[in-house]
Amino acid sequence: MKKALWTELRNDLNAVARQLAASESGTSAREVVETFHKERAELIRAASEFLIDTALTRLVGDVIKRRADKDINVDVRVIAATNKDLLKEVEAKNFRLDLYHRLSVILIHVPSLNERRDDIPMLVEQFLEDICSDYGIAVKLIDADAIKLLQQYNWTGNIRELRNVVERLVILSGKSITAEDVKSYVMPK
Repeated sequence: MKKALWTELRNDLNAVARQLAASESGTSAREVVETFHKERAELIRAASEFLIDTALTRLVGDVIKRRADKDINVDVRVIAATNKDLLKEVEAKNFRLDLYHRLSVILIHVPSLNERRDDIPMLVEQFLEDICSDYGIAVKLIDADAIKLLQQYNWTGNIRELRNVVERLVILSGKSITAEDVKSYVMPK
């Protein structure tokens, strides 16, 4: 078990180090809670011993030092994002407090899409342009009533869900997107 853990850790760290060395402007750790969840605690604990500094070290301008491999100089900033309340996750023992403090140099709260419904028309227009371009079709128009319905919808999946809904509407609607399309393809029945 220990040998397998060290092999997994070495492979993970080598992959991270290669990614960081290749990235001159930064890298993103998305959904940091899931990445460092309970089942990874043993791996993180091993990483704390394995690295000169814990977790992924202070990556800005530091050197990741790893046993049995050469040093790799990195110049990156880590941006870790999650939709969870990390302090609540720490209390529930789903996230390590020391890792929270290492990652929380600058905290930026981005309100959920439900808290910024006025952004939905602009986001829908941008998604329509992007998606229609990807499909090689003319940009579809969307009725004002359809936008109003989208603004009333409960966006539990935030902007990812909105983008997927717009793509669904592009695929399933006619030449333009109507309120009836939103009712048929978005709203729960």
